[in-house]
Amino acid sequence: MSIIARKIWVSGRVQGVSFRYYTQCEAERLGVSGYARNLPDGRVEVLAEGQAPAVRQLTAWLRKGPDSANVTGLEENDITPTGVRGFETG
Repeated sequence: MSIIARKIWVSGRVQGVSFRYYTQCEAERLGVSGYARNLPDGRVEVLAEGQAPAVRQLTAWLRKGPDSANVTGLEENDITPTGVRGFETG
């Protein structure tokens, strides 16, 4: 299996609704490393690194997010994996 990394920017009602917490739970369940952090413009930025199928699953989950959120847009860019370990919110 190949390791991939992806930066994802999620738009909509994604701050103040525990979006980062639920993203961390989903990432850890899938074995994906990286982070989720709020941006000043109201979006959430996610770095996802891990097995390609798991990163794709997390990306698909981010298109909807938790029930408390209302995702209206998602941008993604594949990047070079750096060997990040664990998943952080900040």
